Amino acid sequence: MLTEANAMYLTMLKCKLHQARVTHAELEYEGSCAIDADLLAAAGIHDYQQIHIYNMANGERFATYAIRAESGSRIISMNGAAAHKAKPGDRVIICCYALMPEADLEGHQPVLVYCDEQNRISHTRNPIPRQVA
Repeated sequence: MLTEANAMYLTMLKCKLHQARVTHAELEYEGSCAIDADLLAAAGIHDYQQIHIYNMANGERFATYAIRAESGSRIISMNGAAAHKAKPGDRVIICCYALMPEADLEGHQPVLVYCDEQNRISHTRNPIPRQVA
């Protein structure tokens, strides 16, 4: 019998900001990735939560944490060491993952937030479209 003590937990996609544009790269700024508060809220990303950033321009993939930027600012700022990984204008995918018990996976769908070129929300959805040949 499966109990909480021996349950299998899997790391699942919780949410993502898809194709956000980097607006700033601040090497000397404290904090790692500042994100417009409206985008954080739409995706369900919390202050200081671990995020994974995938840079579509150069293939860099790295983990850091989110900090809140001013609401409505459309800021996506790579700060500190992260400033070496992305430059203004780069398109990035910002993902959060969560541990979930395998028994709870049925019906799980991540929150997907799609950004336009100005980091406005173009649309949201939950299921990721199936890839076809």
